[in-house]
Amino acid sequence: MNKLTKRAVDALQKPSKGQTFLWDGELRGFGVRIIPSGLKTFILQYRNAEGRSRRIVIGRYGVLTVEKAREQAQIKLGAVAGGADPAEERAASREAMTVADLCDWYLVEAEAGHILGRRNRPIKASTLAMDRSRIEAHIKPLLGRRQVRALRLADIEGMQADIAAGRTAKQRRPGRGGTTSGGGGVAAHTVATLRSLFAHAARLEVIASNPAEGVRKLAGKKKERRLSVAEIKKLGKTMRVAERNGAHPVALAAVRLMLLTGFRISEVQGLQRDWLHADQGYVHFPDTKSDGQARAIGPSAAQLAAEQPAPKDCPYVFPSDIGDGHFTAAKSCLARLCATAEIEDVTPHTLRHTFGSVAGDLGFSELTIAALLGHAARGVTQGYVHIDQALKLAAARTCEEIARLLDSEEAATIAA
Repeated sequence: MNKLTKRAVDALQKPSKGQTFLWDGELRGFGVRIIPSGLKTFILQYRNAEGRSRRIVIGRYGVLTVEKAREQAQIKLGAVAGGADPAEERAASREAMTVADLCDWYLVEAEAGHILGRRNRPIKASTLAMDRSRIEAHIKPLLGRRQVRALRLADIEGMQADIAAGRTAKQRRPGRGGTTSGGGGVAAHTVATLRSLFAHAARLEVIASNPAEGVRKLAGKKKERRLSVAEIKKLGKTMRVAERNGAHPVALAAVRLMLLTGFRISEVQGLQRDWLHADQGYVHFPDTKSDGQARAIGPSAAQLAAEQPAPKDCPYVFPSDIGDGHFTAAKSCLARLCATAEIEDVTPHTLRHTFGSVAGDLGFSELTIAALLGHAARGVTQGYVHIDQALKLAAARTCEEIARLLDSEEAATIAA
């Protein structure tokens, strides 16, 4: 066996099943292991003072270089020669690890880019922010002090029931910031976060196994609410009255753009001018929930975005009133508009669903609608230069139909 090198580790091919080892020819017991997923980890195998064979993980290749891993292996072998047993020490530490400890480990490692999420890429900052919120608001208060090794499915499903019942819900504090809510949807998402966190820890051998494997999440209600033709007209009338009465123009424009495009609220509020290609009928989002995408956009929507005032050195189409960030109050504006118009049960997702439903009413296929909304990895998501004309036509017709309804004078009278 030759000395373990970066070239040798890079050339190591993943097995179809099981695991493959490559051992160092100079430092006895030091090697690298690869599993079918392609994950490569440095390991050390040794015999303790009792003569029992032990194997420990030193670290993941990519996080550690071959030489750094070799140095750590030498240190651990030195400790073994002195009578220590690193495997026993690690097992003892793992036995005592609490859920709060593991959550803290996850957040540190994920922020450093050491934990890979979808498509084997580092977890996105937006996803990590949501994970942190669920951890601090729900997981730690309910399970933080529990030892991971002693956790059972009943404990995790009990946490889910407590969140659904509102046990961790909190009122909004004075100043800026949101609320900590409960409910079935929040509970199910929190369980998904915890299960994923445990899965990462088990895969990287921080814990022995995933205690959330097999947990049953609460089934969510499918969101099918859409605005009717009459409600779209009524909302448009309300927006015109609000504009005359001095409502925030940026908020009104953001709400209108959501309805004209079917974009997510985060995509609209965070839209940057460089991403908008109004003359070519598309917006290029470098990073969305479904990875980088380009999305076709209709003429009225493109014009609305392009005509927004552009403060100096601000990249956003909808800038914030405070600081140099983007606008964040479109949701509260929508709520006020719907309250005035007496339209109930409307969220930003309702506008997105309305756009898709109007496209369906116009006769466009489910695949086309999925592409318009950024759900499908076809055409529009393959490369924005190649958005086909049929997709642009679908976006244009849907956008202009919704614009016509919003601007209609047939809506019920709204008090000024």
